[in-house]
Amino acid sequence: MTTLMVSVLAFVSGVKDRLSSEKGATATEYSLLIAFIAFLIIGGVSAFGGALSGWFTTLGTTVTGWTVPGP
Repeated sequence: MTTLMVSVLAFVSGVKDRLSSEKGATATEYSLLIAFIAFLIIGGVSAFGGALSGWFTTLGTTVTGWTVPGP
């Protein structure tokens, strides 16, 4: 083989390895997964936040009305 042919084959092999690498794809998949989980948490807090706040308000009112018996 000639030197030029060896150089071209080495270049093509290097480009092929870079294109088949999945490091960037894995990072992208993890970032999409984290974003999806964050949206689920935000949605859950938005949906149940008002109901939970009302429950704690009712609980606070109930506890305020309790009296502790003296000795």
